[in-house]
Amino acid sequence: MKYKITGTVMQTLNVELKKGESLYSEAGGMSWMSDNILMKTRMKGGLWKGVKRRFAGESMFMTDFICEAGTGTITFASEFPGKIIELDMTKVKEIICQKDAFMCAEQTVKLDLVFRKRLGAGLFGGEGFILQKLSGKGKAFVEISGEVVEYTLKKGQSIKVDTGHIAMYEPKVDYDIQFIRGAGNIIFGGEGLFLATLRGPGKVWLQSMPLGILAGKIAAYIAPPRGGLLG
Repeated sequence: MKYKITGTVMQTLNVELKKGESLYSEAGGMSWMSDNILMKTRMKGGLWKGVKRRFAGESMFMTDFICEAGTGTITFASEFPGKIIELDMTKVKEIICQKDAFMCAEQTVKLDLVFRKRLGAGLFGGEGFILQKLSGKGKAFVEISGEVVEYTLKKGQSIKVDTGHIAMYEPKVDYDIQFIRGAGNIIFGGEGLFLATLRGPGKVWLQSMPLGILAGKIAAYIAPPRGGLLG
């Protein structure tokens, strides 16, 4: 399998498959493909797996894309401004991602749901209790909003992060939520009541533009509907 990521703000992923090679994505994830690619949509792993995927921000149904002859191509487009990240699961083993980050992967990569272990992180961690977990071997691709900054934390090293900016992290990274100290910071700081603490060892991926912030900025410029007493 060969691939190429193109673009800057709204990126696309073009994958080249040889006969017999395949990958999968959530239903509706494909943008365009050559006519020698066979699609097979199914509830991968059965009903329970489908329900778990739905809670993790993906479709209950997944689509397999199989090259039937020669060399085929298939293209996926990012759903929002940001970056497409390639993950070599043979090296990283497991990755925890925010909901709806998964784009596509080889059949040897497993997509599953994972719960935050700590109550505080689940209640106030920006994405709730439910996250995505990628594991296995092979290539996987995820989409992250905005620009991406990577940190490799040493053992005991930590950083404090606004919760919405956490895109991915290795499972060995300790994730916790702490109250912001100081009444002035809480009232006037604009950061809310909580910050996430990520403590190494392990790698984390941070995003510069969480979708919630983007949606809020766009909503501010959407005119209210006309009509009513003041319309």
